[in-house]
Amino acid sequence: MHIGPVKAGTNLDHMEENTMEYTPKGVCSQQIHFDIVDHKVRNVSFRGGCNGNLQGISRLIDGMDVDEAIKRLDGIRCGFKATSCPDQLAKALKEAAGE
Repeated sequence: MHIGPVKAGTNLDHMEENTMEYTPKGVCSQQIHFDIVDHKVRNVSFRGGCNGNLQGISRLIDGMDVDEAIKRLDGIRCGFKATSCPDQLAKALKEAAGE
């Protein structure tokens, strides 16, 4: 699946075909990188944040359908924050999928 140019004002930057970089808001991680191949999430990595937990999340959703990943991650909160790194990944996936 090829994601076209990103609309101005989004947090998503198109790096190269299928490779995305997202700038999360309200969480410890500073960047989220991922690929979407045939509507599957691939190669998720985070810069910053809780390294072990984010590696675990990245491995658990690798190969998962984009819609299923969004469904599982959307709305997760971190402590008293209104969002979390998994929730921010869901937002990035939604933007990439055009939702």
